[in-house]
Amino acid sequence: MLAALVAALALQAPLPAPPTPTATLPPAQIDDTLEIGGEGVAARSVNTRLTVPVRVNGAGPFRFIVDSGADRSVVGLGIASRLELPPEDSVMLHSVAGATRVSTVRVDSLSLGTTVIEGLTLPVLLDSHIGAAGLIGIDALANQRLLLDFKRQLIQVEDSRRSATMLDGEIVVTARRRRGQLILTEVTVGGRRVSAVIDTGSEVTIGNMALHRHMAQRRRGRPLRPVTLTSVTGASVEADLAILPTIRIGRLELRDLTVAFADLPPFRLFGLADQPALLLGTDVLETFRRVALDFGRRRVRFQLRRE
Repeated sequence: MLAALVAALALQAPLPAPPTPTATLPPAQIDDTLEIGGEGVAARSVNTRLTVPVRVNGAGPFRFIVDSGADRSVVGLGIASRLELPPEDSVMLHSVAGATRVSTVRVDSLSLGTTVIEGLTLPVLLDSHIGAAGLIGIDALANQRLLLDFKRQLIQVEDSRRSATMLDGEIVVTARRRRGQLILTEVTVGGRRVSAVIDTGSEVTIGNMALHRHMAQRRRGRPLRPVTLTSVTGASVEADLAILPTIRIGRLELRDLTVAFADLPPFRLFGLADQPALLLGTDVLETFRRVALDFGRRRVRFQLRRE
């Protein structure tokens, strides 16, 4: 039985403004020479998530959300119908709201800039649930270096095996990979080191209940209200919002971070259900000028916005 993880989600209502079984690879080495020099792809934002033009079997381009939390890319029903993509066997798709059996189709090629991925079997979901015409997941990003420029609304893609040079004003943190996703290991919340998955498909940052319990013991984290999260399958899950006073990513400190707390299936799939962990969404990532994700070398770099 095939299974796929699609972690993209959205809030049913806006966040309140803050007061102001796969092996784990060895941790990556800190790298001070990460730069993206590949072709730029103009991006648009869906709330805080970036979409890019993607060609499917040469047709398009279509707007796809870049989802670094998803094992598999996804096509919307609109594309599948328009291009008459041949059906394949159904699969179990794991989203933030649980597992759902979904249809799949055969895709000969996906093209993102100069990057082409061939011979794919992809899940099909409703465009309205995705929030775009499709998702670009880890299957298309595994050997790529990706730069998300939130200020310029630009995504650059480059082969991770190519050498890279330094960008100014950046903070580099260690990452490891599970199921292909990048997991930061140099993240601290309330004095406790936590694992944080980079999830560009989610517009809200999510903490698991192990982290919630840790913060409660320290009497940290101001409660706000319940919130409903909606997955790309259309299913919903309830979570509790709270504000974390501080979170450290490498040498960088963020304050008053709004986080939705819930024990969601992705934490279990990543092996993080029993330890404090976060899914870092684009609500956090967009506070940076640029975020560079090197999936091949397991390196992540954040560039601060200039005042």
